[in-house]
Amino acid sequence: FGFLGDHYGRKWPLIACYVLFIALELGTGFVQTYSQFLAVRALFGIVMGGCYGLCVATFEDAPVAARGFLSGLYLPGYNLGYIFAVIFFRAFEYTPHSWRALFWFSSGPPVLLIIWRVFYPDTNYFLELKEARRLHNQKIDDAIARGEDLGLKKHNPFNGIVEALRVHWLTFIYLVLLLAGCNFNSHGSQDLFPTMLKKQVGLSADAITVTMVVLNLGAMIGGAIIGQLTELTGRRLGFIFCCILGGAFIYPAFFIHEQKYIIGCGFFLQAGVMGIWSIIPSHQYELLANTEYRALLAGLSYQLGNLASSASSTIESQIGSRFPLPEKGVDFYDYGKVMAIFMGCVFGYIIIVSVLGPENFHAVYKTRVMVEQEEEQLVENELASINSKPTTQLAERV
Repeated sequence: FGFLGDHYGRKWPLIACYVLFIALELGTGFVQTYSQFLAVRALFGIVMGGCYGLCVATFEDAPVAARGFLSGLYLPGYNLGYIFAVIFFRAFEYTPHSWRALFWFSSGPPVLLIIWRVFYPDTNYFLELKEARRLHNQKIDDAIARGEDLGLKKHNPFNGIVEALRVHWLTFIYLVLLLAGCNFNSHGSQDLFPTMLKKQVGLSADAITVTMVVLNLGAMIGGAIIGQLTELTGRRLGFIFCCILGGAFIYPAFFIHEQKYIIGCGFFLQAGVMGIWSIIPSHQYELLANTEYRALLAGLSYQLGNLASSASSTIESQIGSRFPLPEKGVDFYDYGKVMAIFMGCVFGYIIIVSVLGPENFHAVYKTRVMVEQEEEQLVENELASINSKPTTQLAERV
């Protein structure tokens, strides 16, 4: 989908994603076996992976100073979705269809997104890129018709991908490493948290729901504030600040097993976790500002980092085996200590990667084809200016 978005536009490939969302969400509610469930969710994962780069690309036209704020709204929207999922699951849990009803209901929101995206035009950036590609190919065709060889190649999307990876491979590897840390960060602090609240702290289902909703509100608020803050500090310093903020609340969030402390400290911990995520879209796109395949490389680096972080549960289980809680049962271990160790390591990793990595703060989105055409236009304007001068001035200019 990233490739399709870079070649055909941001709009219609994203709408195709939403249509497939509807079909697969409905289909999930009708599965009868685990194999069927796995197959449908695997297809759902492909579509979900396709959305990221296309969605971020919709703010390519945004004013430079607004990138941080928009970036801060985008990924913390995940936490808003989490809150909705918690609320609606509680609503459907005790209906005759139970979890199936939740999937059927979830096929509705993409309809609203389709309506919005149909009426929202493609980005001016892509329209200009499309026209630049057309003029580039036309220029080569005209030269061939005159029997000239300009030494240029026509735009080819597949060759362009190879060229983009050849030029930006180091940046791409850095983004994969950074996003692996970011995904480890969110999974490490969130996946086992409800389990800790239930098995180790002993909270009721309602108390767990309230706690998780407040923590996700902290993530949303932190993302919005920190995203805007990076317009002053830059992206790299923003990463470091978020890691320090989240790290400061590791101990009270995971070791003090009282709900009021968990809610208060977890609020700021998640503000740091999602504050890191709030910087990612703008940071990614600024580093990929001069490539035509921004949606592809941004989305692919994000999903490769997500793939690496799928080992989170295994790693935490291995750590947990060292800290059993036999008084609570055979399968119980100190979840808080495990998450604290894991999160400390991840925050440190993100600081190291971000310090060693590049930054392209407030970069202007341009591609090689656009730059070449701008240079050609400057030459043409200069020649036209020279030719319009009187002969004496022309001699002096020469």
